[in-house]
Amino acid sequence: MRLPIAVALDVPSLTSALYFTELLGSQIAMVKVGLQSYLRDGNDGVVRIRDAAAGAEIFLDLKLHDIPQTVANAIGSLKNLQPDVLTIHASGGKEMIKAAVEAAAGIQIAAVTVLTSLADADIEVLSNFKVSDLVLRLADQAVSAGCTALVCSPQEVVGIRKVVGSGIRLIVPGVRMATDSTDDQVRIATPASAIAAGADILVIGRPITKARDPLAQIKEIRSSLGESL
Repeated sequence: MRLPIAVALDVPSLTSALYFTELLGSQIAMVKVGLQSYLRDGNDGVVRIRDAAAGAEIFLDLKLHDIPQTVANAIGSLKNLQPDVLTIHASGGKEMIKAAVEAAAGIQIAAVTVLTSLADADIEVLSNFKVSDLVLRLADQAVSAGCTALVCSPQEVVGIRKVVGSGIRLIVPGVRMATDSTDDQVRIATPASAIAAGADILVIGRPITKARDPLAQIKEIRSSLGESL
């Protein structure tokens, strides 16, 4: 059974990205190609990762954020890459989200609520809301605009589930084993607690890609999830 994990391929080279894809692709749900990899390796990198993914979904995490027509055109330019999931920023507004969903045609659009590196103090310059409240408002708006997937921290999963129900896919970064470094993540949780809260996919990068033995780390995560799988 595949683990409900998207391994973030935020690594120094395409060679490294392909190594982790080939090593782990058959055991995980997704591989995530982010901005670092896409800007370095381009469309060819995405195609090569897709071909090596052994059935794992391709999660293209570009967090598009612009006026509606520009976002729609950008998505049109990405269709030939055949990603399964593509991210946009929920803060781009309802019309931008609608334009993205309409342009996607077979690509699942995942709206990023509030980055897991941000806390209440960071949001104060933009909004009077607390992070948890802002996440819920953005999630509700994104779903009402047609999104079927959301990206949020593990700390907001329970609240979002109450707002959007069970039919929306929740992709959750900020996931760490209890012994892992938090790195630049602020709103975090363990894999077991994130799944118990209602997460569908756990985004995990450095705890796996920087592990001395990535396969052993995958095994440890699988064990920690236990019966929740």
